[in-house]
Amino acid sequence: MADTDEATHSFQLVRTSQARPLVALTPRQTVAELDRYIIGQEKAKRCVAIALRNRYRRQRLPEQLQEDIVPKNILMIGPTGVGKTLIARRLAKLTGAPFVKVEATKFTEVGYVGRDVDSMVRDLVETAIRMIRSEKAELVKDEAERSAVERLIDLMVPLPVRRTVRNPLQALFGQPAEQEDNQAEETATMVESDRMTEARAKRGELRRALLAGELGDEMVEVEVPERLPPMVEVFSGAGNEEMGINFQDWLGGLMPKRTKKRKVTVKEAIRILAVEEAGKLIDKEDVTAEACRRAEQSGIIFIDEMDKIAGRERSMTGPDVSREGVQRDLLPIVEGSTVVTKYGPVKTDHVLFIAAGAFHATKPSDLIPELQGRFPIRVELAPLGKEDFRRILTEPQDAITKQYRALLGVDGVGIEFTNDAIDLIAAMAEEVNEQTEDIGARRLHTIMERLLEDLSFEAPEERQERVTIDAEYVNAKLSDIIRDRDLSRFIL
Repeated sequence: MADTDEATHSFQLVRTSQARPLVALTPRQTVAELDRYIIGQEKAKRCVAIALRNRYRRQRLPEQLQEDIVPKNILMIGPTGVGKTLIARRLAKLTGAPFVKVEATKFTEVGYVGRDVDSMVRDLVETAIRMIRSEKAELVKDEAERSAVERLIDLMVPLPVRRTVRNPLQALFGQPAEQEDNQAEETATMVESDRMTEARAKRGELRRALLAGELGDEMVEVEVPERLPPMVEVFSGAGNEEMGINFQDWLGGLMPKRTKKRKVTVKEAIRILAVEEAGKLIDKEDVTAEACRRAEQSGIIFIDEMDKIAGRERSMTGPDVSREGVQRDLLPIVEGSTVVTKYGPVKTDHVLFIAAGAFHATKPSDLIPELQGRFPIRVELAPLGKEDFRRILTEPQDAITKQYRALLGVDGVGIEFTNDAIDLIAAMAEEVNEQTEDIGARRLHTIMERLLEDLSFEAPEERQERVTIDAEYVNAKLSDIIRDRDLSRFIL
């Protein structure tokens, strides 16, 4: 179907980012990829690059030896805004590995109100399920889109139903057909044939228009499955993590699926129907099995705010009563255990755990000894200074100046940052971080938003073709705020 291939760009399913294969990523190449998005922090990049390469090395070993080699978990120590989370997130995107980020402060010891630590593994499996389902959908995308187009054609121009005109008494008593009945049936057959020919011609014309993308903005009414909220909530055996159960999923085909009608554009209708058709072509059992395997063998769990649960309780009362209890609950997950999920049991023996924390009021040695031993690699991330801020503003592939240039370009405004403006913004970020709380590179976002606030507000109406942001412009917008320390605490 040549026309389908030419027009598939109009009807796209959700695509997954193409991660480079593990074999192609040596530690040096991994660091080079991270350098495209993250400035500095070479020690941390080297640590995660080695951990990634060790995963590839383990996969090349005999299966019996693979089970004995466990990942070397990493503890990142550094203030907020220096790139701890970004390094872990970019590493997961490079490898196509399931990745979840959790806050250690959200967990409580079993028996207290809050989330139990097993939920991080369930979240990891859910992420893997979405990844595998998206990858499978990409493989059947063309077939699903063709089926979606045919379903939409059936909806917009259905084929006429052939009707046989006969005397009901003849069918009941078996009386012979009269000549008049035969003539009437022949006439009806000719009419039905003409209607069928006309419908096929209309369907062919509609198919051509759909594949050419000519009807993308036309409105059409389609039926879509209605997603019901869980009818019952139960508590999992591992703790007080709530798990939803929908009886419709349990009973399968015994209960008719509820649908609702939506009025959408033709383009959106094809997207909805294509997703539905892709679901029919994908084997759910294969998705579940592959997702559990990938979560076990390639999963990465990033535990932030680790310093907030560090410390040994001197009393067993107060809001921090479960802090050491959370550490003890984390211990079996990190060292390797089996967590029961709704997709089946998942082992955490080969999941890579990356923990992070500022450790201002506490230190890593305040963690319980058993948990300390499960994070053998420790790396300290350096605070960011003026030179780092200057590079962050210009060098990364997703640099903040490039983002604002693209955003304002939508309104026809071209902005350019001079070198002296970049230097001044970096110096201001360093100064405010020193005078107030040091929030690292996040300070650049607050400064840039304040700097371009007026321009962003007026851009759609004034239609300035080109605006140059120089040191004079930056001083005019920010100098008063920077000098007023009390004001900068609230605004920047």
